[in-house]
Amino acid sequence: MILGSAARALRDLFSPPFRAALWKSLGLTAVVLVALWFAVRWLFEVVAIPFFAGWAPDMPAWVDNAGTFAGWAAGIALAFLLAFLIAPVSAVIAGLFLDDVAEVVERDDYPGGHAGRAIPLGRSIILSAKFFGVVILGNLLAFALLFVPVVNFGAFFVINGYLLGREYFEFAALRYRSEDEVRALRRRYGITIFLAGLLLAAFLAVPILNLLTPLFAAALMVHLHQRVSQREGGLPLPPATQAERIATGAADERTKL
Repeated sequence: MILGSAARALRDLFSPPFRAALWKSLGLTAVVLVALWFAVRWLFEVVAIPFFAGWAPDMPAWVDNAGTFAGWAAGIALAFLLAFLIAPVSAVIAGLFLDDVAEVVERDDYPGGHAGRAIPLGRSIILSAKFFGVVILGNLLAFALLFVPVVNFGAFFVINGYLLGREYFEFAALRYRSEDEVRALRRRYGITIFLAGLLLAAFLAVPILNLLTPLFAAALMVHLHQRVSQREGGLPLPPATQAERIATGAADERTKL
């Protein structure tokens, strides 16, 4: 189930319908990283260097070469932070396009089923903020264990595997189910979702390729949710569609009366 979903997600990732979301996600991620570089450079040039220069007034070269030093320092700092920031930054940016990705997968790979409903903007922002927070906290914990032999390597995969699996599966399932139904489904298939999350963590660990993690994760979990739903007896109607059908049925009854 997991490997089959991953293979289909990789195929989808480089297919023509995905390219628009792919290039938008990569472009915005690049813009954010460049902005971060300028922000870190500004902090070094305007805040950090004058502060240390105050402690060493006999070294005016610090101030004269502040711009060059700040540029190098910003590059080094951003390179160090990139491994820590890449997951939440790329996830938040790609979150703008995940519904587009899900719609493509559902339409092209499961044409016989009904399409899911896009998550409302407000709810999407809340989910993105929550995901950003849990990934930051999770990676802080992994970073704290960085110097513990053996544990440090496993901590990255276990923490990110759990978080990525949970959050992206919830995204795919929420297009069809209520939050209570998604939590119940996640409990029943917790091991499967965690193993899929470990695959996403391995994807995340590969430099450059990790920029594609959110789109790959979204496609993989859409496929996984579709397969899980088949085991559950079929894909449910999205909550909004159910409400519309109930309302339509009630209107028909009033018309008959």
